[in-house]
Amino acid sequence: MTISELVASRELLWNLTLRELRTKYRRSVLGWAWSMLNPIATAAIYSFVFGVLFEAVAPVGAPSGVENFAVFLLCALLPWNFFALVQVEGMGSVLGNAGLIRKVYFVRESLVFAKVLHGLVQFSIEMVLLCILLLFLGSNVVIWLPVTILLMLMLAAFAAGIALALSVLTVYFRDLTYLWAIVLQVWFFATPIVYPPNLLEGRVPSWARILLDNNPMARFAAAFRRTLYDATAPGWTTMAALALLSVVSLVLGWTIFSRGSRRLAEEL
Repeated sequence: MTISELVASRELLWNLTLRELRTKYRRSVLGWAWSMLNPIATAAIYSFVFGVLFEAVAPVGAPSGVENFAVFLLCALLPWNFFALVQVEGMGSVLGNAGLIRKVYFVRESLVFAKVLHGLVQFSIEMVLLCILLLFLGSNVVIWLPVTILLMLMLAAFAAGIALALSVLTVYFRDLTYLWAIVLQVWFFATPIVYPPNLLEGRVPSWARILLDNNPMARFAAAFRRTLYDATAPGWTTMAALALLSVVSLVLGWTIFSRGSRRLAEEL
């Protein structure tokens, strides 16, 4: 399937996205307030464990001057939560719509991209609230807001590529759902989100430090912290590397989905 076909089916994609948005917190009392309460609760727990019990100290934002461990945590936790949400919901999007796929032909990539767009809406709400908090603390995030938005789009492309591949591979290998849950847990703690990156200095072998430093989500986390917590530019080299990574992920994931989707109706 080409991009033009996806664009031609944009009405279907829009309706699928609206369905996700409408049913997300249906019949819940707080509704979309949960989209921020969940990460706040997570940040509070990790702030207590790592900031109080393990005495981890957040660096002072340069040049913002912000020094707050919970905010330092949220600047990387919110992007991770979006990434993980796209993976979990995206990989189950094909299996969850097996009946629809067997009955009628449509652009099946729309199922995954609807999950991405739904997650991007929730991510945007969370980021707006975080930016308001950072402005209150003195971080001039408004200047770097266009760069932050670009980072959000690149992260969405990176996550979408992996979700596309996982969604079709899960049809053929059902154990992948359980395996990927473990991978995400390991990946989370391999990314400096709940602890400062300098905490690893001298505590892990050099080869392990190289792997951790080149972890894609570690690069994204560092870039978001630069534009939000530090209120400065991530650097052109970093942005170019993340852009390339996002494009490669999307193209590779889309290719795997296209090849694997030829026998979806039979496998489902």
